[in-house]
Amino acid sequence: MPFHLQAFTSSHLLASSSSHAASSSPSRRLRLRMSTGMEPPKVLCYGEALVDRLGPLGGDPATDLPVDDRLGGAPANVACGLAKLGTSVAFLGRLGEDEIGRQFLEVFKNRHINIDALQWDPVRPSRVVLVERDSSGDREFGGFLGDRSGEGYADQAVDPLALLRALPRFLPAAQWLLIGTLPLASALSADALQAAVSWAEGAGVKVALDINWRPTFWEGHSHPSEGPSPAALAAIRPLLSKASLVKFAKEEAEWLFDAETRPHVISEALPQKPAVLVTDGGGKLAWKVGGHTGEMDAFDVQAIDTTGAGDAFVAGLLHQLVNEPRLLEGGKEGGIEEVVRFACACGAMVCQGPGAIDPQATLTEVHSFMAGKGKKSISL
Repeated sequence: MPFHLQAFTSSHLLASSSSHAASSSPSRRLRLRMSTGMEPPKVLCYGEALVDRLGPLGGDPATDLPVDDRLGGAPANVACGLAKLGTSVAFLGRLGEDEIGRQFLEVFKNRHINIDALQWDPVRPSRVVLVERDSSGDREFGGFLGDRSGEGYADQAVDPLALLRALPRFLPAAQWLLIGTLPLASALSADALQAAVSWAEGAGVKVALDINWRPTFWEGHSHPSEGPSPAALAAIRPLLSKASLVKFAKEEAEWLFDAETRPHVISEALPQKPAVLVTDGGGKLAWKVGGHTGEMDAFDVQAIDTTGAGDAFVAGLLHQLVNEPRLLEGGKEGGIEEVVRFACACGAMVCQGPGAIDPQATLTEVHSFMAGKGKKSISL
């Protein structure tokens, strides 16, 4: 069942952490050390790292063959996308001591992603998500595989105190904390999320929130197209007032703001007036960033798999904002349009290959792609 954000107190975290002390210690074979000489991370990505099991087009990944297992999870995807673009980044989360964990470890090391705050669970496995794809490559997320003991999955059990101990080492370089809403569906990971957000507020680190609604993470029997329950909405809404940037899919904005999807209206409805971006799959993207509003058509590409397109978009956006932080406060309108166009290109390019991480592009590849594509934008 879903859990609400709970009040962040040291006593609450101590109580929850003490009962999971054994599971928070990594095994000797997976004990990690930060590589010397690595650039301090400018973006911290907190949340899930898992495997997306892609079924055959039009088939069921639980029963039909062939299946294609791809590393994924929105925060892990964003971290990998940022690293591929050349932005220093850390992944904050928890993996099982299993083959999936070892594969992620290899990817993180190869992409020079900071893993100082990565936790290892000797009991709970890394999660496998069943992904159904239609004939056009568009996907829906189904159930899960891997929990043989009934203890749940590693990403549900992030130790809040261990996370808090790790976070100060990322200052003063850290500019952004990227979060989603899936950790709210489990008690411990929700506590860790609140702890990270509270730390970011106190440390002057901006929060970027990608709603990334996935109903099966909250209720296993939910249909992938179901919207949030009242309990889930009540858990998600407090995060909206903490973020400097919020990214919605169009249907997520409708659920959270009573059918409203206009970014400037959504931004004005929140106390901190954040940057707001609303995507619509292959349709128009609309934004309100730095006092400027506009919309833009998606790039027209032959999609093989849309998994991770939104995450690549977020990675492209944060990469640009790390390099041009003043745009968030009110840079030139043309500069903001180029930031959004760059992010759109990152998302489009991922759709041209299977999985969320493998097709991610380098900075040079994105610029080359953009040079060959025309783009019209509209100021609103």
